[in-house]
Amino acid sequence: MIARRRPFVGRRWHGPHLWRAGIVGSRSRHDPARRWSSRALHQVGEVTAHSAAGLSVAAAVVIWLVVGAVVAFPSWWTAALEIASSAITLIMVFAIQHTQARQQSATQRKLDELLRAMPTADDRLIAVEEAPDAELEALADLNLADREAAADAGSA
Repeated sequence: MIARRRPFVGRRWHGPHLWRAGIVGSRSRHDPARRWSSRALHQVGEVTAHSAAGLSVAAAVVIWLVVGAVVAFPSWWTAALEIASSAITLIMVFAIQHTQARQQSATQRKLDELLRAMPTADDRLIAVEEAPDAELEALADLNLADREAAADAGSA
């Protein structure tokens, strides 16, 4: 996995929309190295993040209700609305989960790089999210002891 991503590390990203929506350069949506499913989920996330998407959905529901009232709400009308809303909810759950996982991973890599760059930082914290539970608990206890010592030093 690391060897596959290695060619991308250090590559400079360029493009006309450099910091648009937190995305750097032109590698955002059309990067052939990313899977089509990842690009599609990010596209869904970008489209649905706009305020116009919420207004469009609200307008569609109002139109649905008006047309439903005109045709006296046949039984299939309600079932179709429930099926459509369930399908859209399911798709959005996966889109949100995917985009948040990618953003969290990118943030974690940035934090790891900050730890690497600081000479006094504890290198054991790099990639600590993949450590066993016992190691995480030990680090938490160590950090708690450091906080208590700092609090005692500050109050003295």
